[in-house]
Amino acid sequence: MPFDIPVIETRRLVLRGPEAQDYPDFKATFSSYRSRFMGGPLNTYEAWMLYAAEIGHWQVRGFGMWMIHNKSTDETYGMAGGWQPAGWPEREIAWIIWPGAAGKGYALEAAQAARRHFYSNLGWETAVSYIDPKNLDSIRLAERLGATKDHEAATIDGNDAVFRHPGPDTLKDSQIAHGIEMEIGHYADPLFKPEGWALD
Repeated sequence: MPFDIPVIETRRLVLRGPEAQDYPDFKATFSSYRSRFMGGPLNTYEAWMLYAAEIGHWQVRGFGMWMIHNKSTDETYGMAGGWQPAGWPEREIAWIIWPGAAGKGYALEAAQAARRHFYSNLGWETAVSYIDPKNLDSIRLAERLGATKDHEAATIDGNDAVFRHPGPDTLKDSQIAHGIEMEIGHYADPLFKPEGWALD
């Protein structure tokens, strides 16, 4: 029986399971230089197989990656959620944003919502993010989510850095949680125009 993927709504976004109509944006990003820290760029066959894996992951694991949609226009901005294929030492919180949607806080908002769902609804007590040490944007985002480098944790292949997310008890009513919500609120403000290098 197909797994019923939950739908999550945030201030600006709707997170839904990946569907066939979302594939062209996924393929365009994973065929581009944007995906260089996530195993790409991929050829057409590799991109198709990875997208099929994204959908099947929900059925196998009971969690997975959501497609990030604009709540008003339904435009897709990227993906965020949980990921643990064979060989991953732990459950990961991961994200990727399409090139044209970077720098607007969508990854922060989506990853925060995904983590809250995993902690509140699936009982997760911890999670990590496996990040290429050269992927400074994702490292900055992990740190904004309160994650810190875990030097003792097992890596995937020895070439990645492991960032440990704060657990649900640590996050509850914490300065980290309040800071995340404040930053998301700034991005949601139509008068807010961030300057500088895109952080997600």
